[in-house]
Amino acid sequence: MTSLVCSALTAMIVVTTSSCHGIFGGGILMFAMAVDRSKFRTCQQTAFCRRHRNGQSARLFDYQLDADSIKLHSPPASDGATPSTDTQRKNTVWSSLSNILGKNKNEGGDEGAADATTNPADIHVRGTAPTLTGTIVNKAEETSTGSKDEQLQWTVYAMQDGILRMRMIEPYGKVPGSAYETPRITYDELILHEPKRWREAAFARLISHSTVKPKEAKAISSEKTDFLLERLISSIGSEGDAPVKNYMALEFGDSALFEEGASTIMLFRLDSFAVWLFRGEDLNAGPVVALNEESLMTFEIRRFKESDGEDEPQDKKVEEEKKHDKEIVGYWEDGLAIYADGTREEKKDVVTHHNIGKNDMEGAWEEKWMSHTDSKPYGPTSVGMDIKFPKSHHLFGLPEHASSSVLQDTTTYYKDPYRLYNLDVFEHEIDEPMSLYGAVPLIVSQSAVTGTSGVFWLNPSETFVDIRRPADGEKEESVATTSHWMSESGILDIFLLSGGSDPAKLYRQYTMLTGTPPTPPIFSLGYHQCRWNYKDEKDVYMVHNKFEELDYPYDVLWLDIEHTDGKRYFTWDEKLFPHPVEMQETLWATGRRMVTIVDPHIKRDDGYYIHKEATSKGLYVKDKNGDKDFDGWCWPGSSSYLDFTQARVREWWAEQFSFSKYKSSTPSLFTWNDMNEPSVFNGPEVTMPKDLRNLQGHEHREWHNLYGMLFHRATSEGLTARSPQGQSRPFVLTRAFFAGTQKYGAIWTGDNTADWSYLKISSPMLLSLNVAALSFVGADVGGFFGNPDAELYTRWMQTGAYQPFFRGHAHHDSKRREPWMFDEDTLVRVRRSALARYALLPMWYTLFHQAETTGMPVMRFMWMQYPKLASLYAVDYQYLVGSDLLVHPVTEPGATQVTLLLPTEDIWYHADTMELIKAEGEEKDGVVHVPWEVDMESIPVLQRGGSILSRKLWLRRSSQLMKSDPYTLFVALDRSLQAQGKLYMDDEETFKYATHDEYAFASFYMDLSGSSSMSNKVTVGQGWDHKAGTRMIERIVVAGVPTKPKGAIIGNSTATPQELELDYDDATQTMVVRKPMLSAAQDWTIQFSM
Repeated sequence: MTSLVCSALTAMIVVTTSSCHGIFGGGILMFAMAVDRSKFRTCQQTAFCRRHRNGQSARLFDYQLDADSIKLHSPPASDGATPSTDTQRKNTVWSSLSNILGKNKNEGGDEGAADATTNPADIHVRGTAPTLTGTIVNKAEETSTGSKDEQLQWTVYAMQDGILRMRMIEPYGKVPGSAYETPRITYDELILHEPKRWREAAFARLISHSTVKPKEAKAISSEKTDFLLERLISSIGSEGDAPVKNYMALEFGDSALFEEGASTIMLFRLDSFAVWLFRGEDLNAGPVVALNEESLMTFEIRRFKESDGEDEPQDKKVEEEKKHDKEIVGYWEDGLAIYADGTREEKKDVVTHHNIGKNDMEGAWEEKWMSHTDSKPYGPTSVGMDIKFPKSHHLFGLPEHASSSVLQDTTTYYKDPYRLYNLDVFEHEIDEPMSLYGAVPLIVSQSAVTGTSGVFWLNPSETFVDIRRPADGEKEESVATTSHWMSESGILDIFLLSGGSDPAKLYRQYTMLTGTPPTPPIFSLGYHQCRWNYKDEKDVYMVHNKFEELDYPYDVLWLDIEHTDGKRYFTWDEKLFPHPVEMQETLWATGRRMVTIVDPHIKRDDGYYIHKEATSKGLYVKDKNGDKDFDGWCWPGSSSYLDFTQARVREWWAEQFSFSKYKSSTPSLFTWNDMNEPSVFNGPEVTMPKDLRNLQGHEHREWHNLYGMLFHRATSEGLTARSPQGQSRPFVLTRAFFAGTQKYGAIWTGDNTADWSYLKISSPMLLSLNVAALSFVGADVGGFFGNPDAELYTRWMQTGAYQPFFRGHAHHDSKRREPWMFDEDTLVRVRRSALARYALLPMWYTLFHQAETTGMPVMRFMWMQYPKLASLYAVDYQYLVGSDLLVHPVTEPGATQVTLLLPTEDIWYHADTMELIKAEGEEKDGVVHVPWEVDMESIPVLQRGGSILSRKLWLRRSSQLMKSDPYTLFVALDRSLQAQGKLYMDDEETFKYATHDEYAFASFYMDLSGSSSMSNKVTVGQGWDHKAGTRMIERIVVAGVPTKPKGAIIGNSTATPQELELDYDDATQTMVVRKPMLSAAQDWTIQFSM
């Protein structure tokens, strides 16, 4: 490894070792774990991916949109207005609460029931009414089914705010008794957020050339629209009279009165079907997204299997386990068998599939993987399409992968596509596109030319995505980055997010579709202490008391699987934890909570009440025949798995968290959901077989990536429902996730390792999750496997303090690593990091509330604040917390210097000392490269000039004890001597901010160049009952004040002017206003005499 050339990141860091761990070629080149690759498939080992990658089956698919079938459906009457932010906030939280409490039972249900938004021709779709419909015909000489009549129903939904949905399904119901009697199952109601509340675009018009008159299209045409159409066609590189007749366009917008430029335009080609999306405000930039430009669209129609003359049934399973000479008594997490003699199965060599001929149908009807056989009653049902982002070098998204945040080329840098298939990958590696625990099929493009745009591929089945990037150095104006999506099943259902010049618009669009995160209880933003396992109550008290002794702040102590009675969840080991209520109450007496783990695998034990009731009620996932409950292996041994795709199962599960059922649970006990990919130790790829059935008879392959999210959802709803009137906010951590998981709780990146490479990759991984609007995320501090030394542990704690979810965790084979287990210097340093975290809890809390109201991520790439600075697009080794705090983790051993990349449009201050940073260094393209010396005491954290951040500086041992503490405002003036900031306030633990309007939102503003004042304007909810003397501000620290003020007075209209005590440091140009005795929850003005 040391012989390799270090990357730009490593070059920025001066190290005292000879190792070179760093970003290499845009990806991560680091320490490799011992993942058993033979357990997990590549694209070449996966039938559907092998068929369609690199155009292997492209000749079977040649699509044309029938012009005569196109029909425009007029939008319903609408004022086109977008709901206010406050209304969106209430809808997001209260509508979800209504579901939980039974006030709105049909909302978010499943069971396939139609509702008012259902399209009669597509019963599973939810949302707005169709805008455009038509028929797409496969006119290939040879098709995958052999039929010359392969057709798809094409529906376009033009939505508010520039969102376009395009959905393609098989026609069904034509042939009685055939596979077409019912449509393919899709899961709008389980994934999409409140589709009943979505709005159509206020206007939509179909544009065709004046020489084209489709029968049903109701298209407009004129010299003006001909010019627009020709202009659009020219921008994609097609010109001339003949091509023009092959194109049409759909223009739509939010204003009922058409305004030129205030629209979104979809250009589409009929023969050799393709789609391009334009923003009307910036037509000169060209399209922001292009679909099927390379004609890689595939839709394998369901069919019946033709007899091959053999009597062997297609669903025969190879029972290799019975061939072993040794008796299998169990399985470990890596999926390897444990034998009766105490030995373990050895890892197998990876087998590579070589048959990739032009008509490779191996695995189309039955696919074998190791000892497992996947029966496929519908045969091959994959779908796919190429989606291009013109004039863009940089694509982000597709979490979760332990790789750089910029998506890499999968034909050169990687040799396999990014895979989206939730899996429990034991000892996963770094710099890999292979699957991990969660999946979000979202790509976001960031370009200096086309701005921010994105694509949401709504498909929860196994998916591979190839990426082709242009060569480095090519100008964005002349390049494109292409993605090729390949899903095993489902339909083509694609949301095109037009975005804009401000990334915030894209996140408003995406979170309208999938929801925003509710504001978490503030305790969950503190420090969490975890280990597999704190072995008994004595151990718990020892850890808790040591935190108390050291005045070291923490909020939650966690218990892993060993706290249960034989891995039976909702129980306690009576020998190890004989007094669980007393234990929880002891922690709560100092404001601490406890978290216990509850996994989805249910021990098959007739004496276990959960299993007994689930069996009697018929709540488990079934075998491939739909007859018997599935029996797999996980921590308890033989286990079954609840079918969380069903509303009644989720409701039953939620009931198990009631205090009457979860014995010895208290209001201060919260939950951790692990192993919910789901992990099945003896299953194919350590998960469920794809041909299992849910209670509606749908195969697991259709909903695999939803399982973890739905389990997480049911748990979160249970913790809410257990509280009086469902008012207490839940906290649930999950490992598996999908699009929309942000609505239900926090996520961690899974089983990492105590190695510098895993510390380094933590920031790119968390940033990628934030790209997908998953804000409440973190990585295990210190690494789960292995043993960090004092330096690595310190750097990880310093980094974790500035990441959204902050938890220390360790494997049971690791040495104890509570903060005091190292030397005294290390304890002092990590305690300082924890104190910094707690001081900034008001800022974190405000950011999370803004994430709820706007959808903007909490942990942000630099480009999210500086979208025009292309040199920052690939930067994932420093990041922003919100818009105002820049963090640069130190991720190399022995580092003495890092290089900060500071946008020159702003000035920057040291976040601790408030000293102005002298941005001296190489300046290029609006960014200055600043060498920054580092020691072991801290990592670089800077506050942006022009911002106001709120802190609480009193030393406390938990967030609960900080509730009444006063604020200190840290004001960092910009070059114009101005600054502004927000502070959100509520009770920090209930939903009353949403249900009773009990909240206050302070907006601080300072201007020392004009009005020479600082003011606070507060938005107060109708239910807010402000008590005098609360939410007080004890100090205001202002940096960047050029001259000493002569004085200051409070100028409230309701109070007599009051002089304030001021201090001024001429050397640092810092002013401190002491004891202003003002409330952050009331309006006020301070007038300065300069």
